[in-house]
Amino acid sequence: MNSKEMKRLEVMQKLAEGRMKRKKAAEELGISQRQVKRLWKAYRAKGAAGLVSQQRGKVSHNHLTEETERAVIDLLHSRYTDFGPTLAQEKLVEMDGVKISVSSVRKIMIEGELWKAKKARKVEVYQMRERRSCYGELVQIDGSPYDWFEGRAPECTLLVFIDDATGKLVQLLFVESESFFSYCQAAEGYFTRCGKPSAFYSDKHGIFRVNQPTSGSTDALTQFGRAMQELHIQIICANTPQAKGRVERANQTLQDRLPKELRLRGISDWEAGNAFLPEFIDDFNRRFAVQPRSSHDAHRPLSKSENLAQILTWQESRVLSNNLTLQFRKVVYQIQVARPSYTMRKAPVTLSLDAQENVTITYKGKSLPFTTFHKQSKQSDIVQSKLIDHTLKYKQKGTIPAPNHPWRKYPIHQNAPKGDILT
Repeated sequence: MNSKEMKRLEVMQKLAEGRMKRKKAAEELGISQRQVKRLWKAYRAKGAAGLVSQQRGKVSHNHLTEETERAVIDLLHSRYTDFGPTLAQEKLVEMDGVKISVSSVRKIMIEGELWKAKKARKVEVYQMRERRSCYGELVQIDGSPYDWFEGRAPECTLLVFIDDATGKLVQLLFVESESFFSYCQAAEGYFTRCGKPSAFYSDKHGIFRVNQPTSGSTDALTQFGRAMQELHIQIICANTPQAKGRVERANQTLQDRLPKELRLRGISDWEAGNAFLPEFIDDFNRRFAVQPRSSHDAHRPLSKSENLAQILTWQESRVLSNNLTLQFRKVVYQIQVARPSYTMRKAPVTLSLDAQENVTITYKGKSLPFTTFHKQSKQSDIVQSKLIDHTLKYKQKGTIPAPNHPWRKYPIHQNAPKGDILT
């Protein structure tokens, strides 16, 4: 008999001796008086043996048949080798129609050495922060560089927007790297679908925060900060990764689940991956999202005066020279106007650059015609530390000279292999 049954035997003996009433026995055992009556009847008929579970030593009614277990083992070895027990159980139920519990899958995977039981991690205590109360009140954003397509496509970055109150994914987007225009593309899709949140919660990436102000002032805005200010969206930067733990944990879950989903569907490029992401978001939210404390939706609709195509551009202010020229990114632009040129000397203008590298110059809200006057030679670029790996990986390489290129006529280059690069 186990400890539970020994406790029942002790109570039944007290009932038999008249030292305890049935109501008190029910309270001590934590069961109903009807259950006490059933146990008393079994005790009187068989003694202590009547209190022992009749299922002990027998096969469970819910045990797996040998055929089912063999089918699960074959599927785990063929399709779900690198899956975790929880995700493997979900796919076995959804895609293969096998009714099996997570614990059974975990047991089979451990026995087949497909999964190793993890040791409990040392608990690190951090100051708890409650979720926001309203959906759309705070959205955590981050970029996750990873080999999402497992070598079937170039490595890329997944931009992740997750609501703090509900844990819902509100936007996912595959992009080449974290940049101003990539975040603008993701934000535009999110705003169009859900509206504007009250605030974004991000890290201290240079896209969101001026980390080294040149003028000594900390009030300067980045281009993304300027765009969000025009849309009345606050940007809050976290001091540590743990502070925005919701999006950090979401990145880990996505790195485990999303590549396997893409593999099962045979998706091998960014375009098809982005087309699949809305379906993945719906499934993710169905599994992991929670109800907020308040039913109020804090998202705000876009107003008619908020032109996203203009707001989400790279904008810089310039002052025209005496000959109506300005410089931007090593290119000199010449303004073409019909009025006398002296009327626009030293005029402040705004230069806007969109994601397609189209330049627009405006003065008092009106567009000015211009021509490209001069392009300077390329100089060294300033690269943020978070983008060094991407810059080196995709750095433009030199050109390979043709077999009849004059470079090959020099004696020292005549025997150079055809693959040598001209630098």
